[in-house]
Amino acid sequence: MDHEHEDDPEHAEPALAHGVGPWPGGEAAWPDDPRYDPELLRAGDRRNVVDRYRYWRMDAIVADLDERRHPFHIAIENWQHDLNIGSIVRTANAFAADTVHIIGRRRWNKRGAMVTDRYQHLQYHEDVAGFAAWAHEASVPIIAVDNVPGSVPIEAFDWPERCVLLFGQEGPGSTPEALAAADAIVEITQYGSTRSLNASAAAAIAMHSWVLRWAARAAGS
Repeated sequence: MDHEHEDDPEHAEPALAHGVGPWPGGEAAWPDDPRYDPELLRAGDRRNVVDRYRYWRMDAIVADLDERRHPFHIAIENWQHDLNIGSIVRTANAFAADTVHIIGRRRWNKRGAMVTDRYQHLQYHEDVAGFAAWAHEASVPIIAVDNVPGSVPIEAFDWPERCVLLFGQEGPGSTPEALAAADAIVEITQYGSTRSLNASAAAAIAMHSWVLRWAARAAGS
């Protein structure tokens, strides 16, 4: 994971109204569990985390997530400092994606991630060729999500359990190199007048489509 900008104001933990105060009963009542953070137990936990992780240390949360991450990855092209990346990282964390791969520029606006990148594995690739080499070496098929000729409607696509969902940038969409590297191209069916969806909205829809195919089945089995 990348914590390069942990101390940047842009990357500070958001001040949230929800959360919990100090552990009831004072220090004498603190749980005897190494996953808990003494400072959070003392001061309260206002972080953007689910109740399961209240008062837990960040590394303990990451370790627990690592036990149950889903086998899909997310990849995003970042040639123009796309502002959608933060929102996509936040959604990837919500759906417990394995890793988020950022192709191109390493620097991106983390504000939209709401600090979820601290709990999400990130991997950087200089270009599409390097990313495609990683996917080939890892035997992970690349599924591009874009509305281009020849793409498969998302409703008709059978998601592989292990795969990486590849998204282009807001506006220009996927580069020709990215589409050429893809093993399949999926299109989100639209019914209105707009030509395309916002990149972060498209990513959320595609991730949930994968969840309906694989994670929902696992939860109900």
